[in-house]
Amino acid sequence: MSSVLERILAAKRAEVEQQKKAVASEPLMERAASTPPPRSLAQALRQRRPAIIAEIKRASPSRGPIRPELDCAALARQYAQAGAAAVSVLTDRHFEGSLADLEAARAVVNLPLLRKDFIFDPYQLYQARAHGADAVLLIAAMLKPAHLADLYRQAGDLGLSAVVEVHSQTEFEQALKVGPEVVGINSRDLHTFAVDMTLTERLLGGYRGSALIIAESGIESAADLRRLARAGAGAFLVGESLLRGDAPAARLAELIAEFARLEEGKANQAQ
Repeated sequence: MSSVLERILAAKRAEVEQQKKAVASEPLMERAASTPPPRSLAQALRQRRPAIIAEIKRASPSRGPIRPELDCAALARQYAQAGAAAVSVLTDRHFEGSLADLEAARAVVNLPLLRKDFIFDPYQLYQARAHGADAVLLIAAMLKPAHLADLYRQAGDLGLSAVVEVHSQTEFEQALKVGPEVVGINSRDLHTFAVDMTLTERLLGGYRGSALIIAESGIESAADLRRLARAGAGAFLVGESLLRGDAPAARLAELIAEFARLEEGKANQAQ
């Protein structure tokens, strides 16, 4: 039986072929080249503590509908006002997302935008730039090392930041070979969608490199943020725990304030 990731990727390949027929590569490349210079994701994340990438998605293959009625532009604006360091926009149809959502967010915020999707083709990188993304996600679990390296280089050529996402020690080692500025450690296994919140701690136990680490998935509280920060994470991607509540942006502001209180208490104890 194929994994969830394999089924999504098979559908994505067919989808990208249809998109290529609808919009040829040359005009897409021209549109990408005409967009304003992208913002640096790493720089934005290093300037905040906690640096939270707040996510916009309507559904999940593992959890079903989350917030199907959301207004992408309104939520992106609210996230920015609540203190997000960047915004992640799901553009894959399995999450009920689209490139139109990316454009809607770009129209209202100046924060870096991460296009979160299943990217395997340079065409998708041009799509990302043409529709306003500053960064893209490259998932090590679905890319062979040479393919990952090629896409990472091509993203850089376009000025895109590339978050290389990993879920195992082997993937982490492969990711580091491309010299990434940013690595995402996803606590969710994309083959089974099971979540293991100890993964970041285990992978970073002996890590002494300079890449900025983003902890992804399963984050519910400021205590989770602090635990992951102690493990070595410099930023956090938070989605479902914000979106399942009544007021996602208010919950984001609350998380940031709670983390600050925990940090203040930690500093007072040290005195």
